[in-house]
Amino acid sequence: MADEHEFIEDGLQRSQIDEFFEEELGRAGYGGMDVAHTPMGTQIVLKAEKPGMVIGKGGKNIRKITTQLEERFDLEDPQVDVQEVDEPDLNARIVADRLANALERGWYFRKAGHTTIDRIMDAGALGAQIVLAGKLTGARSRIEKFNRGYIKHNGEPAEEIVDHGQGVAVMKLGTIGVTVQIIPPGAELPDDFEIDEEADIEDLVVDEEEAGSVEELLEGEPDEEDLEEAGEEFDEVDTPAGAPEELAEEDLEEVADEAAAEADAANVEGDAAAEDVDEEQLEDLEEDTEEEAEALIEEMEDDAEFEGDEPEPEEGGEE
Repeated sequence: MADEHEFIEDGLQRSQIDEFFEEELGRAGYGGMDVAHTPMGTQIVLKAEKPGMVIGKGGKNIRKITTQLEERFDLEDPQVDVQEVDEPDLNARIVADRLANALERGWYFRKAGHTTIDRIMDAGALGAQIVLAGKLTGARSRIEKFNRGYIKHNGEPAEEIVDHGQGVAVMKLGTIGVTVQIIPPGAELPDDFEIDEEADIEDLVVDEEEAGSVEELLEGEPDEEDLEEAGEEFDEVDTPAGAPEELAEEDLEEVADEAAAEADAANVEGDAAAEDVDEEQLEDLEEDTEEEAEALIEEMEDDAEFEGDEPEPEEGGEE
């Protein structure tokens, strides 16, 4: 059997066993189960509100359940262990069954929902939600929700921390689905935080000097004084090696003017040379064009003379 089929078979078997316990142990306050396959056999841990009813007088009921597990589900040497639920109001399966029984006995759905969720919060839960879906008051189905505290609806905390339970109330108008979600007390949520009142704040305070340097960086543009100082430092760094320590501004201007004049003269010479080259090329092109035109005219005149020299036909035709 492939791994995928094996996982499906295990999940189906687990669901069928859960339904079997819910039918057999409904009056005992069935609160869920845990199944573990060991080399010695299959270990099943039952959670119940009334363990005495699960075990029965002299263990009669538990032996009956073990025999049915072997026959119906082909479990090898099942070992059933029963544990009592410490706080039934914090077990979602038990709460859902209680609420469904209350609706079947005739309780008004709104009163039953508020009473149940108040008992859950009084037991110390961090949050709870009850959802009733079905024909609550008439022929049309509807959904009613009751919320208290803090509840997680998605992600890993919703699967690992939140306790889920479902029940069904069979009414005259139809069935009513009961869904209960509870976050137990002491649950560690990923968005929880703690305030350490004994922490040493001095290690976290920034020094005034460091704070001032950060503020200067965030101010944006530097001051004029800083720019002047930076300009002086730049002039000192850019002074060529071997130059005099003090260089007059007039001398610097003269050097700059001479360099600019030399660049302008070079540009003018380049433009003149380009113009000379262009004029020579134009003259050559004009001479070539005139020669070609004269040759064409001579050819046309020769063709005309040749056509005029052709002999005319004699009158009277051929003899």
